[in-house]
Amino acid sequence: MTSSGLIDKAFYTRLQHFHFKHFGKDVSSYEPLTAHGSDRFIIRLRSETGSSCIGIINNNISENRAFISFGKHFKALGLHVPEIYAVSEDLKSYLLEDLGDETLLDKIKSGSGEFDQEKKSLYKKVISELPKFQVTAGKEIDYSLCYQFSEFGEENIEYDINYFKERYLKVFYKETIDEKSLKNDLDFLKKKILEITGNYFLYRDFQSRNIMHKDNDFFFIDFQSGRKGSLLYDLASLLYDAKADIPQNIREELLSYYLDVITDYADIEIASYKDHFWYFSVIRILQALGAYGFLGIVKGKSRFLESVPYALKNINFIFNSRIAGNELPYLRNIFKELLP
Repeated sequence: MTSSGLIDKAFYTRLQHFHFKHFGKDVSSYEPLTAHGSDRFIIRLRSETGSSCIGIINNNISENRAFISFGKHFKALGLHVPEIYAVSEDLKSYLLEDLGDETLLDKIKSGSGEFDQEKKSLYKKVISELPKFQVTAGKEIDYSLCYQFSEFGEENIEYDINYFKERYLKVFYKETIDEKSLKNDLDFLKKKILEITGNYFLYRDFQSRNIMHKDNDFFFIDFQSGRKGSLLYDLASLLYDAKADIPQNIREELLSYYLDVITDYADIEIASYKDHFWYFSVIRILQALGAYGFLGIVKGKSRFLESVPYALKNINFIFNSRIAGNELPYLRNIFKELLP
């Protein structure tokens, strides 16, 4: 057995004991689950009675505190998140409700290749839930537990920009980079994003793999990276989720749908939000490209590189069709060259 196998076995044994301590039932079988970009150890535990739960071990206590606190807050408000059954004293292990394996991404990739009315309806159902997290829950959530950045402001934007430059651009762009021109564009992008601020809950990774489908309803996971911020970032995360590959005309329709829904929760200037949405989409795609580079190259999780062509197609569309031609000229040229 490899050393990683020994570690996995030790983790499983730990969760097995934790399961028995909480439920008073032995684990009859288990199934390791993919953690995607996370370093968490995630496993499905089945008891001898047939019931199941999800066991997680994560040594990042700050991340766990955020997840547990946010999750309990959302659950108390009746939002569709997994129930947290038990948390270990050292805050490194916890047991969650099992929401199954089917995600929103699975739903839209099943059946015909067309993005039909049924699939569009699924997205509208998800979008109708988003303001409940952003606005309703965001009013009283404990932002002091945000463990990466407390808000999506200048510092966070700078971090995401540098992440993109170091983990993607310097790895995949083979030409000499004009640092001054690049900085001018990125400073302009940052300025446009900061024009739309907000004291709302920014979910951060609101995308199709983090939305589970069970019993004809949707449930939401992986909200631990949330922070205070604008409403538009989460919508950009959802609509420009690379592998979901939503047709552009459907994205436009869903953007309008969200802007209509959100007016029941917040007082916004729809025209300004619609204009600024594209800048939030650009910064989200840049952040995602940085993540694909880091996870695909540094972490060796090559499947993340499969999302790069989708991201390049999306950002080139935005540059060519939704942002004024005199804006972001250097970034525009870089991505034109990067497009396969």
